[in-house]
This record gives sequence, structure tokens and C-alpha cells, in this order.
Amino acid sequence: MKLSIFALIATISTSNAFTPLASSTRPSAAASSSSALYSTVEEAPPVSKSTKAPVFDEVCETTGVTFTRFMSEVAMLNPEISELTTLFGAIDTSCKAITNLVKRSQLPSSETLGYQGEVNVQGEDQKKLDVITNDLLKRALRFTGKLGVLASEEEDEPVDLVGNEEGKSTEVIFEETDKYVVVFDPLDGSSNVDAGIPTGTIIGVYEHDENCIVDGAEDIDNCLANTLQPGTKLVAAAYCLYSSSTFLVLTLGNGVYMFTLDEQIGEFILSKPNVQIPDSSPIISFNEANIEKWDEPMKNTVKAWREGTGASGQRYSSRYIGSMVGDVHRTPGWKTGTGKSGETFSSRYIGSMVGDVHRTLLYGGVFGYPADTKNTSGKLRLLYEGAPMSFIMEQAGGLSTTGTQRVMEITPEIVHQRVPIVMGSKNDVQEVIDAYAAATAEKELVAN
Repeated sequence: MKLSIFALIATISTSNAFTPLASSTRPSAAASSSSALYSTVEEAPPVSKSTKAPVFDEVCETTGVTFTRFMSEVAMLNPEISELTTLFGAIDTSCKAITNLVKRSQLPSSETLGYQGEVNVQGEDQKKLDVITNDLLKRALRFTGKLGVLASEEEDEPVDLVGNEEGKSTEVIFEETDKYVVVFDPLDGSSNVDAGIPTGTIIGVYEHDENCIVDGAEDIDNCLANTLQPGTKLVAAAYCLYSSSTFLVLTLGNGVYMFTLDEQIGEFILSKPNVQIPDSSPIISFNEANIEKWDEPMKNTVKAWREGTGASGQRYSSRYIGSMVGDVHRTPGWKTGTGKSGETFSSRYIGSMVGDVHRTLLYGGVFGYPADTKNTSGKLRLLYEGAPMSFIMEQAGGLSTTGTQRVMEITPEIVHQRVPIVMGSKNDVQEVIDAYAAATAEKELVAN
């Protein structure tokens, strides 16, 4: 299947279309590396970052500015990260192409729905769109000339850039030309595509070790370690959400910026500069069918929220899709496994991390996929889901934790490592952290 991608660039000169944001609302640039918000548990040591937060000016705070113009301004103000402009140009174009693929997937002529007939390294059946979007992103990023290493959810292990003898697509790409490592989930929530529910793409960008030169199996293993970096080393993170509109949400380490695709001109337009998540909000997005399988601190905290006996005293609502049409279209089921079928049904929120986190960013609350008795290490992948989304959440003033550890501070041991994740409004997530700390203290007290 051949894909033609056209990047349409236009400029808007009408001054009434622009609304500058007061610079006084900007969050501290140190937010991504500080653990001060975790202080009620234990003061964490300061986390060093290899890159400094970029400098922005009024152009970067002006709604109506195109993404192309935004990145050009960032590059001019911060020459040390100017090469990100080329990299994000490829990401911009890829997201436009993917949103068109997703929109057309329901047409009989598209032949993009259903399963590919293969299983990825996580043991998950691959959808056709998983494979197509993965290949699309790899090609777009490869030809920027700025890529050192690339790793994807849909791939297994590092191989040569050229590919194998059969010409099959590669798993992790190595290029000796430049300085960035890119990790991504090409189509998060792809199981929702057939039902027309929101999906997304998650991307993380790290700096590449310039000493990495591929010349044999040992070098490949050494270069693979470039992807095994903690979230505190991220240079940038972004996600694209394919829904009623197409959104591109970005952080370069100095706040979160939300762009919306204007399909008439083919450009992402800055719609929300400096996104800030509310400190607290009575909304939770979990698969609550698994609540009895969670750790006791997590289970007790969520039950207290639902009963209105948590720290805020408010009764929290559980958010599924929140649209009657969308939820009926998905068809919910029984949670206890005591129905006629005897099966335990999932309680579905959106079922796409990008969709749930996007709503949490805007309205506050908590999104989580905790560890349970079946998935003792959690289910979301650290490298290309947990770390990039945690970077965005923290830059927006929220928190992200496993319950006992800041997600951003975990160094992956393998590319596809899974972790429990709870992220969202800082006061609400802090309540989860405190619950785990109290449980640990109680165990230590009993042990002594």
C-alpha cells in the first residue's frame, strides 16, 4: 500500500485571529525535574537534566500561530535544539497522514480494519493500522537525517537500517547521521479503531549518544542502550489525538502547548498555550472491573473517592467515554463474572491512554492503569507510553507515579518494560502516593 503525504503550509495575517497569553502564567521550568510535590511522602533528591529548558517569547504564547511558525520561533530562540524543527516537521506530517488513515478506515475500500495476522513482541495481535502507522512513522523520521535510534511498540529488537534479506521492515533503526533517539507508540488504543473511538500516537525524544556507531552485533547492543533512558532525560514529548478534531500536544521542557488541526489550510494551529491541569478534580479514569485485583492502597483510595470519604470529601465520578452514543456503540458488560456468560467483563473508560490523558489534562482528575494480580508490573509500557505522557503531565503541573516511585525517574531495563501508572491532578495523585507510603510504613512497623 503506497501512501502519498502532502504537507500544506499556509500563513494567517489577520491580527484578530491571535490572542497572546500573559507570560506571568508560565509554570516553572524546573517542574519536570523537581520532586517537591512528593514531599509529603519523602523529599526526593533533585534530578539532574542533561538539557536546559528552552526560552519562549510572545509568538510562542499566541493562539492562532501555526505549528510550523511556532517551531521556527523556538529554533531561532534556542539554536541548540534547532534540529528538533526538522524532526517535528516529520511528526507533524505523520500525524496528518495517520488521522486521514483513521478517518477512512471505516470505508469498505480502505482495507485497513481488522487484524494483520501477526503478533508483536508483547504477544498482542497486531491490527492492520498498527503496522501501517508504524511503517509510516519510521519512514518519516528516518529521512529527517536527525535520527540516531528509533524504537517502537510494534517492534522487537534492533537490526540494520537497510533491513533483512527478505526486505521486511526493521525493528529499531540506527542512523549514524545525527543526535536524537525517538521512541513511539504509533497507534495507541488501536483496538478502538473498529468502533470509531478516539486513538492516538505517543512520541518521546531523547538525545543520542554520538559515540554510538553500528559495526557489528555488540555495537547494536550498545546502541540499543540509547533508548534505555529515564524520562528525566527526555528532550521533548508529544502526542497526537485522533478524535472529533485532531490535536498535537507538545512539551519541550517548558510548559505544554496544544495545537488543533485546521483541515481547511492543512496546518496545526496553537489553540491552548501553557496548558495547566487543575490541582484537583473529582473524575477518575480506571478499568474499575479490576479493582479487587489491585494493591490494597490503590483499591482503598479509589473506593474512598467513590464514596466521598477521600481527602477532598467529594464523591468522584468514574468517566468512561462520557458520550451516550460512544458508550452504547462500544457495548458495556458485567464486571463480576457472575452473568450468564460466566466471563468477567472490562469496565471501559475510553480505553486509549491518549484519549483519557487528554481529557484529564483539560478537566483534571486521575487516569490510571495500576498493577493487579494478573499484570503485576502493570500493563502500560514505560519507554514509549509512561515516560513521554508523564513528562507532558508534569509539565502541565500534574504528577505521575507507580504508587511508590516517580515514573520519570525509572530507568528502563528492557525496551518493552511495563510499569503501573497513576497520573493526573497533583492533589489527587498525591493521595495515592500517601496511601502507598502509609501502607509501607505499617508493614515496616509490623515487621519490627
